[in-house]
Amino acid sequence: MGGMDSQDLFSQLFGGGGGFFGGGGSRNAGPRKTKDLVHRVHVTLEDLYKGKTTKLALTRNRICSKCKGKGGKDGAVRTCTTCSGRGIKVTLRQMGPMIQQIQSHCDECAGTGEVINAKDRCSQCKGKKVLPEKKVLEVHIDKGMKSGQTVRFRGESDESPTAEPGDVMIVIEEKPHDRFKRQENDLIIEVEVDLLKALAGGDFAIKHLDDRALIVKLEPGEVVKHGDLKVIHGQGMPSQRHHEPGDMYVKLSVRFPDSIDPAMIPMLEKALPPRNPVETFPKNIVLDEVSLDDVDTRSRGPMRDDAMDEDTEEPRVQCANQ
Repeated sequence: MGGMDSQDLFSQLFGGGGGFFGGGGSRNAGPRKTKDLVHRVHVTLEDLYKGKTTKLALTRNRICSKCKGKGGKDGAVRTCTTCSGRGIKVTLRQMGPMIQQIQSHCDECAGTGEVINAKDRCSQCKGKKVLPEKKVLEVHIDKGMKSGQTVRFRGESDESPTAEPGDVMIVIEEKPHDRFKRQENDLIIEVEVDLLKALAGGDFAIKHLDDRALIVKLEPGEVVKHGDLKVIHGQGMPSQRHHEPGDMYVKLSVRFPDSIDPAMIPMLEKALPPRNPVETFPKNIVLDEVSLDDVDTRSRGPMRDDAMDEDTEEPRVQCANQ
């Protein structure tokens, strides 16, 4: 308000030149529309892979068929004299050298700018001009759609006698999947294989997002290492624009047996590369044999704060770059 006198203020509030109630035609370019209705539809990754049509029930306002949106019989609707049809009241309050403007809904017409005598109101809509109506929309979810994409139904929002109906916006929300993770059009899955398959080959299956299962063959002699990342080309998500589909990335983990029969160790020694020899030390180094014990994660020892994660109570291990 710096430097503005009361005459300038009143000119802006009640005069022309784009003041409070003034022109500003550029802001109102085009017909006024009612507010868009936004609904979220939660769908599975299977739905986004195969495509789906789902139904959504919503309630919206429709112009009253009896009074045709007039609210009552002809001539019953009058402009509210309290707010001059604006629907709002503006009061000015002096606060020292400043003038504060307070804007509120008109109590007389409930912010509509119009009043109708009770006896003249439409018996169907009670003078509200619109009635709630239930509508069922069929939402077509295309193959390959992504979370956050929208489906627009034009002109399906609330109707109003003084504005064109807005749109209904359906926002697609992807539910988390128990096996797959999605990255754009690629799929990522973690698969655990036993040690024998990792060393000697074998088959495993991946249930896809449709009515198929992929049989993956590990070739004998091709050793699978823990954490290996492989790819199956063309088995990711379909492309909405009918381009090439994405890929499926398979992260392999190796499940080791809990124990091995000592009698089988000679056979392993024949099949596997020899053990790395123990590091040798100068004669002045004393060799002290120790044993490894399992870690007790319930321990409250002095190393717990530094070596244990406070949330998971699992040892924090920092892996070196491979």
